[in-house]
Amino acid sequence: MSSGGGKRKKAHEEHEEHVNHERWLVSYADMLTLLFVLFVVLYSMSDVNMKKFAQLASGLSQGFGAQSAAFSGSQSTLDGAGQSAEIVQIDPGANPGDGKTGTSNMTEKEKAAVKAAVQAEDRLKQSQNAEAAAKESENLKKVENKLSDALAKQGLLNAVKFTIDRRGLVVTIVTNEVVFAGNRADLQAGGKKILNALAPTLAKLPNNLEVDGNTNQLKAVTTFYPSGWELSAARASTTVRYFAGHGIAKNRMSAVGFSDTKPLIDPSDPRSITMNRRVDVVVLTTLPADQAALLPAASGSDAKLHSGQTTAQAAAIAKAVEQADSSTGTTGTTGTTGSTGTPASNTTTHD
Repeated sequence: MSSGGGKRKKAHEEHEEHVNHERWLVSYADMLTLLFVLFVVLYSMSDVNMKKFAQLASGLSQGFGAQSAAFSGSQSTLDGAGQSAEIVQIDPGANPGDGKTGTSNMTEKEKAAVKAAVQAEDRLKQSQNAEAAAKESENLKKVENKLSDALAKQGLLNAVKFTIDRRGLVVTIVTNEVVFAGNRADLQAGGKKILNALAPTLAKLPNNLEVDGNTNQLKAVTTFYPSGWELSAARASTTVRYFAGHGIAKNRMSAVGFSDTKPLIDPSDPRSITMNRRVDVVVLTTLPADQAALLPAASGSDAKLHSGQTTAQAAAIAKAVEQADSSTGTTGTTGTTGSTGTPASNTTTHD
């Protein structure tokens, strides 16, 4: 009995937790604070956006030369702010999915303004492309001068011809028994001498190189190769491999065989038998395609095949032109186009 009474007494001593009936006031105050902050932020954002819309409308109006009918402004005073901003209503234009153009809702004056702006942008881009092509042409001419200097030191200036096209500077080496023997892709002593003169300058350039092998149009049988395709590719590969062994990085070069599909001169010309049988070392331009397409126009008469011009020769010509201009008061242009004559060697009747 006594033990049971003790248990009841202990249970009687336990009290219920006191409930705080004012806790809701804390949550309510927090909610009011958050709402106040939210409204302040929204008000601030709306004020900045309205000013930006006003600036946008002003800029577009100036661009079209008059206040556009697609933009209508009204003045509204912000309560309590003491500031005014222009509320701009912008016509979103035609639905992109309804087949209409973005100018379908514009007036003729606005369409003319848009067209003039587009044409002005095109003219600016064309001018920039032409300027870039002219500058690149000058850089390629300087590369030609350096290569010509190296060849002149070895007495080989007449062994190579130059031209500039949309690919870059093309260094043409006519093989005709000097570089490769007939039906062969093994470098001759004369060919090694030419490549030795070119390699140090080419190795210092940042440009990539493409070596193109070409055969003439004769229907001669290729003794050691199935066709002119394999022979031209083998000659290009031999040249690349030789350059790789003389300081030019492999990842800068590529070899291509064209057989007789890219004649240098008309096959009906008697010189074609020797001139079309060649290897082209192309110093590739770094320009994008739209600017590189202007390179032949930028180089003028230099777009034609010509003999190499050394740095000293280029400086002498530039000085002579400058003196002539100062004496006559006119602006002159220069361009040296060398002969495309056959190199001094025996005419061959094979590839």
